[in-house]
Amino acid sequence: MAELINLVLLAMLALTALRIIFLKDLFAVIMLFGIFSFLSALIFINLDAVDVAFTEASVGAGISTVLMLGTLALTGRKEKANSHSSFLPLVVVCITGAALIYGTLDMPDFGDPDNPVHQHVAPRYIEESPKEVGLPNMVTSVLASYRGFDTLGEVVVVFAALIAVLSLLSIRKETEQDASESGLKSHHVLHVVAKLVIPLIILFALYVQFHGDFGPGGGFQAGVIAAAALILYALVFGLPNAFAVIGAKFLYCMASAGVLLYASVGLFSMYKGGNFLDYNKIAAEPLAGQHYGIIIIELGVGITVFAVMLSIFYAFSSQTARSNIK
Repeated sequence: MAELINLVLLAMLALTALRIIFLKDLFAVIMLFGIFSFLSALIFINLDAVDVAFTEASVGAGISTVLMLGTLALTGRKEKANSHSSFLPLVVVCITGAALIYGTLDMPDFGDPDNPVHQHVAPRYIEESPKEVGLPNMVTSVLASYRGFDTLGEVVVVFAALIAVLSLLSIRKETEQDASESGLKSHHVLHVVAKLVIPLIILFALYVQFHGDFGPGGGFQAGVIAAAALILYALVFGLPNAFAVIGAKFLYCMASAGVLLYASVGLFSMYKGGNFLDYNKIAAEPLAGQHYGIIIIELGVGITVFAVMLSIFYAFSSQTARSNIK
């Protein structure tokens, strides 16, 4: 049954990708990209990779769709006619695809229990992580402890993405537009539903943030979910009201503070005589140090991801609102 579900999902994924290639309506393309991410999340769930599915659903099908719609509002709905020949791009795609397929020939068979990952890597984490880290969720143990330095690099990349976006699009406050005239003022049902849903979204984000040690979740997912709550607030009640709740300058401070909080854990562990991000040195008990270190660095991840996602949305939305005013 699991193989049948995988085949059906992969077939739907392939059909969605093919439809995306031939569509000229960019709004429909964005919607299909969201469906593509949702199907990918279902495949990850079927493969028991719930943490990856959680991230794909929240980032791929959620925030990315909103940001692409913001981009569409600045560019246009229809793809411009292409007067160039498609022969050269077709050749490049075929050569690249052939190289990728050739590269997979040396890979071990999918699901083979004799694969090196099942003989060496997985047993090491399964057997030793409860003793060395002490967390029920081994995915969090790997990402936050064993691969803590790599995860720090990922957070820095997210922060660098914010710098890249802000270097191209600045966040403009809507001084020319009154806050009462923005948002969905006449949609009273949406106002009531948003007021009921937004606190629940934030509560769920906090649950995901501080429950990642025991189940699927963590700073990346929690930051995106919390940003989604503020984005919903901005869409329903207007961007100026969102600025009044959390301003752009405060978000800049949050984005940098999250990265610094993560890095400070590593520096503190070095100060205590250990290596960088050696959580065992944070407390007298090594397992307690692991718990404290992971909670703090996950909090830093959540703060940075939340601030970056919301800042990027502010950048796109403020440009759109300004163009509508003009």
